[in-house]
Amino acid sequence: MPVQTHIPKTKIPREIQDYKSVKEFLKNHFRHFNAAVVIDAAEAYKRHVDQGGKMFMTLAGAMSTAELGIPLAEMIRRGKVHALCATGANLEEDIFNLVAHNHYERVPHYRHLSPEEELKLRNRGMNRVTDTCIPEEEAMRRIERTVLRYWQKADKEGKRYFPYEFMYQLIRDGAVEEFYEIDPRDSWVAAACEKDLPIFTPGWEDSTLGNIFVANVLRKEVSNFQVVKSGLEQMAALIDWYRANTRENSVGFFQIGGGIAGDFPICVVPLIAQDLREKCRLWGYFCQISDSATSYGSYSGAVPNEKITWGKLDADTPRFVIESDATIVAPLIFSYVLAE
Repeated sequence: MPVQTHIPKTKIPREIQDYKSVKEFLKNHFRHFNAAVVIDAAEAYKRHVDQGGKMFMTLAGAMSTAELGIPLAEMIRRGKVHALCATGANLEEDIFNLVAHNHYERVPHYRHLSPEEELKLRNRGMNRVTDTCIPEEEAMRRIERTVLRYWQKADKEGKRYFPYEFMYQLIRDGAVEEFYEIDPRDSWVAAACEKDLPIFTPGWEDSTLGNIFVANVLRKEVSNFQVVKSGLEQMAALIDWYRANTRENSVGFFQIGGGIAGDFPICVVPLIAQDLREKCRLWGYFCQISDSATSYGSYSGAVPNEKITWGKLDADTPRFVIESDATIVAPLIFSYVLAE
């Protein structure tokens, strides 16, 4: 059941957006090569969900700083996404954007910055992600000061939570609501919180808040590392989620980028089937948006057929690879899927 939160309702209903016009544009112009695959993948996505299947979404790269939350949050609210796996950076950067958006700076000429210009950004506390600078004080330190209280509270009470559960506590308590600088309906983490969806974050220590948590343990502000549940525990929780959600129908896999955000969750199927030796449905749909090349054994760039040999996909699983920029392609696919 959706959970009540301190998320104010948007003044402009998202439903008035004309997703149908985007869909018609795509159908008229996206006819061949990678463009055609966008249509094929979107149609198969709709078919999978319309037939009762669920969809698992993965987020690599810096999708939150790219503000993918604008279309993704609507996908979540409309019941087109049922669980997510993201890097720790994507989890936190959606919240950073929520509370500090007006302090971000765009650097369109980022390719031409000199080392001296980069140093000036650093000295101003502006952390650059391609063409966008995240403000240290208004984003990272603001959330650090708040989330530390939740880490300490859990520590004192002898409780343990996953990284996303701490973010949900912030949202549900309205702990940072006074700092909101965007419509919270454009935050995919806030939307997932409303729907009470799990967000798996393997390798969470490879994130700003993960680093901050370690520093606070070493400074004795938090007594032990076990306050935040580990990646191994996240895999166990994913097993439970996958079992529960594949009893009646299959679960699809929509992967943005590569890396641990995709590699971690897709392995749950062979884990259940081969290591636990239980009967297990394979993933019922697969799509990846990535520009990774199939080289040096790169799993991020592996074609979907390779996943058949690992017991993740079946020979007849609908599978698609879109070799393009996810910041361009993902919003188009989401609009297509949302065009009821």
